[in-house]
Formats: sequence, structure tokens, C-alpha cells
Amino acid sequence: MPTEHATLTHDSDLPPSLTPALLDRLTAQVAAAPDGTRVTTFAPYTGGPLADLPVSEPEDVDAAFVRARAAQKAWAATPLSERRRIMLRFHDLVLDRRDEALDLMQAENGKTRRDSFLEVTDIAITARYYGRGAARLLAPERRRGALPLLTHTTELRRPKGVVTVVSPWNYPLSMAAGDAIPALMAGNAVVQKPDTQTALTALWALDLMHEAGLPSGVWQMVVGRGSSIGDALMDNADYMMFTGSTASGRRIASGAGQRLIGASLELGGKNAMLVLDDADIDRAVDGAVNASFPSAGQLCVSVERMYVADAVFDEFVAAFAARTERLRVGAGYDFGYDVGSLTTPAQLETVTAHVQDAVAKGATVLAGGRARPDLGPLFFEPTVLTGVTPDMTLYEHETFGPVVSVYRYGDVDEAVERANSTPYGLNASVWSRDGARGRAVAARLHAGTVNVNDAFAAAWGSIDAPMGGMGDSGLGRRHGADGLLKYTEPQTVAHQRIQGFYPPSGVSPRTWSLILTGALRVLKAVGSR
Repeated sequence: MPTEHATLTHDSDLPPSLTPALLDRLTAQVAAAPDGTRVTTFAPYTGGPLADLPVSEPEDVDAAFVRARAAQKAWAATPLSERRRIMLRFHDLVLDRRDEALDLMQAENGKTRRDSFLEVTDIAITARYYGRGAARLLAPERRRGALPLLTHTTELRRPKGVVTVVSPWNYPLSMAAGDAIPALMAGNAVVQKPDTQTALTALWALDLMHEAGLPSGVWQMVVGRGSSIGDALMDNADYMMFTGSTASGRRIASGAGQRLIGASLELGGKNAMLVLDDADIDRAVDGAVNASFPSAGQLCVSVERMYVADAVFDEFVAAFAARTERLRVGAGYDFGYDVGSLTTPAQLETVTAHVQDAVAKGATVLAGGRARPDLGPLFFEPTVLTGVTPDMTLYEHETFGPVVSVYRYGDVDEAVERANSTPYGLNASVWSRDGARGRAVAARLHAGTVNVNDAFAAAWGSIDAPMGGMGDSGLGRRHGADGLLKYTEPQTVAHQRIQGFYPPSGVSPRTWSLILTGALRVLKAVGSR
């Protein structure tokens, strides 16, 4: 059962909205034994303690699924009009309480307030889209029957049951609530494991959903390491939704395959940006900053590789490096900074190691290039590199930090080939004054989303269109119709009237075969599909 009380440590550097009472209320929703193991999370800005969270054990996960299955039956029977009302109420609450959400995300993740606000915007859009669109997407759909006029065929959509959502620390509101919303609107229950470091933000979303009217048990949170509760999350699931590393995604896909359940996986990326020779340089430089450094580069769709045409390379690189050097880096619960902190010591170690390895092997640092402990324990300067070669770790491996490498190319064919020379395929960006040319180049890139004259927000924010990766960047899609229908089982109901494929009484099989043969020829002749 969820805990009734949790002891929280309140750092004096935290914003006043994050009161011990609020944090206690949030952690009380974790499905874990009140007297079980606990774990402390830390604020990236300062390294000070943030929350003392209860840890879920495998038996807690099992119990959460039992409650979820019981609640799901009633939830699936709830009219879509009522689900819509709850979701649109949740939309309003997210906007009304946005400052609380921003404070939580900054405290747990270390990102800037601007980057945190994009998550609030994203969840409001997602709640509105599926709140208003689910009825249309889930409506029974007439299909062409086997025999015209005689076969009445309908496609129905039934919820999977209980969906497991495993969400990451880098976008704690977007990835937690964003994947739960369509699953809930489709009539499923959800058992979710947010990353422990950013569990409070996910629990905040759950708290608001309950306030909006979601029945108890339909959406539940567990907290713990995948090595401890991962098997329980897989063994009980009717569908797996996972965002994280490619290595973990492969294990989850294998487990889902063994259980014959579906899975949707958004995994790693090494995203490319192409600056064509006719690009607006000022606009492309602004776009490059927005592509590379949001959330200190800890964004699955951010750019880590830039390919710039010979004709504009020197101008672009000089302007980009200068613009990067002017970025305001720091910690603050206001809109005063452009780049915030990394989230974990492990991430700082990775970023530092990648940059040091590149420099030691001959790369040139045009901007940034070092940690900033004077600003906080996990800060690293936005960094621009040239001269990166295949023997350097960051050449092909995802850094997931505020580091980007810039390369020169001769013609567009070369740029496309180099952009596609990776097993990943999540996101890409193309810059050109000629929109048609930009779109033509975009269509040649191996990526699930490609933005023309934008970094990533254009495709991500186009929520009516699917979003996801190719190759090692995952499988399945979020957003659009796919983002909801993946949480359903299609069911065909075919009602045969009067006469079927077998001969009626008194007609021989041979005669009946001749009649059907003639009918099939007529259907082709009149253009029937």
C-alpha cells in the first residue's frame, strides 16, 4: 500500500513552494511499505539532500498490479466523456500550479526554469490533445466486409489492461505524465516506475490527476532500481513503455518478446544538424544553441553533431562559438539563466571524460570545455568542438551533455551520408532558406523526426504526428494516433448476413464456385477494393 507518511529533508536553498508538507504528500503516494527501505535524493544545484523516498520491493509492485487490475475494469467501463472531463481538468491544474512544477523540476533535475516550462507546456498540450481526441481515435470504425452488403465488419479498440511505464530523469514531467495520459485515456491502468532522482515530479503529476478526479488505483507509482523491481514490472505488464538507454531497451524488448506483449521504446541518439550553404546564418546559429544545450544537453532529441557546408563553415562556427560563450550558466529558480546543471555525478563524469578524451587526441575547443564547480557540483560549460575524429569516444557515442562537435562538408550528398552513418535514428535538423530544398534533404535522413529550420520543438510539438526513433533509437511511437492506439488491442467483429462463402441449401459446391468466381470478376471490373 502507499505510505502514509515520509520524512523529508528540506534544503534551505530550495524554493519556499517545496514545503515539507508538499513533499510528504507526494512521497506518501509511492506504493511501498511504510517501514521499508528508504533512499535519499539530492538537489543537483547544491548537492544538498532533497527527499527521503520509500523504496518499493518486488512484492509491493505485485500488489500494485493487483490493485491496478481491479481498478482498470471499472475505469475501462467509465464513459469517454468522463475520462475527457478528468483529463481536461488535469490540463487546467497543470497550468494553474505551474510554478510548483517548475520548482520541483529544477530542484530534482537541475535544469533552467525556461527548460522546465517547456515540460509544463508539453503536458498541457498532450492532455488537451488526448482528452479531446480519444473519443474519435477509439470510436468503432466500419471496415469493408468480405462480401459487399452481406458482411458487416467493425473494428473495435480494447484497452491492453495494465501498462508499465518506465520513465527517465531527464524530462521528469514530459516523460512521466506524457506517456501515462494516452494509456489512461485508452482505458488502461498504469503502474509506473519513474527514475528515483526525479520521482517527486512524477508523483506531483499523479497527485494532480487524483485531484482532477482519477479514481484510486488506476495510476500508481513505484520507486526502486530496475535490478530490484524490473522483473516484477515486466512479469505483470500487459504492455511496456520505456524511455532510456539502448542497452536497457534491448533487454526490455527481449523480455516483452518472451511474454508476447507489446513494447514501445524511445532509446539513445546521436542526432545530427545539417547547415546547408544557403542557410540564414544568424537564424541557424540561434537554432544550433537551442538544438544543443537545453537541459544542459540531457535531451534525447538534442543535437550532438553538426555538419556545415564549406561555403558558410567559417562564418557559422565563429558566430556559434561566440554565441555559446555568451550563454548564462548558473543555478536559479527564475528565468535568469540559459543553461543549468547536469543531474547526476555519473553524467558529469561521462561529459568530462568525453571532452578530455577528445582534447587529448587533438580536438579543438572553441567554447567551454570544462566543469564549473564554482557554480555548483554538477555544472559543465556549454562546449563546442572541432577536429573530432573517429578515434575519439564522443565521435559516435552519445554524450548526453552540453557538448557538440562541428564538421565541415563539401556537398549535400556527403552531409546526408555522414549524418546517416550511425546506428541511431531519433531526430535531425536541417537549415536552409529554401523550405522545399530543406524538406527534400530532411526526407533523406535516417531519423524518426526531422525539423527544417528548427531544432526539435517543431516535430515534438506537432503532437498530431508520431514521434519516435529508427534503428538503435527504439521502436514504436508516441504522439498522434499511434501514441494512443498502441495501448489498445484491435478487435474485428464481422457479422455475416443472409449468405456467406459456403453454398446455400440446394446449390452444389461446383455451381456455387462458378457463381462466386463471376462475382469476384464483377467486383474487380467495377473498381471495388
